[in-house]
Amino acid sequence: MSTIHNNTHRHRFELETEGKISFVEYQRVNDETLALVHTEVDPSLEGHGIGSTLVEGVLEYVEQHNLTIVPLCPFVSAYLKRHPDWNRIVSTSYTATGF
Repeated sequence: MSTIHNNTHRHRFELETEGKISFVEYQRVNDETLALVHTEVDPSLEGHGIGSTLVEGVLEYVEQHNLTIVPLCPFVSAYLKRHPDWNRIVSTSYTATGF
């Protein structure tokens, strides 16, 4: 499995596949919480599970670093609906109307 890289300068988690970068952009809410705002996979790689692999890697990174998330990205929200066990790292101060 490929490694997820936290590109702190660009505020995004990156996954390189076949020379192309897929990423999840984030914004820091506070020291413990990241808002995941956008997921992008190169069009030539869509439909191959790259987005899901990327999101799963980001969630693992977040958990390993004792962080929480605010899932503002529709792709991340859809992933969480399919994998509700990951809701354990969703910020408790997050609501559907914002944070």
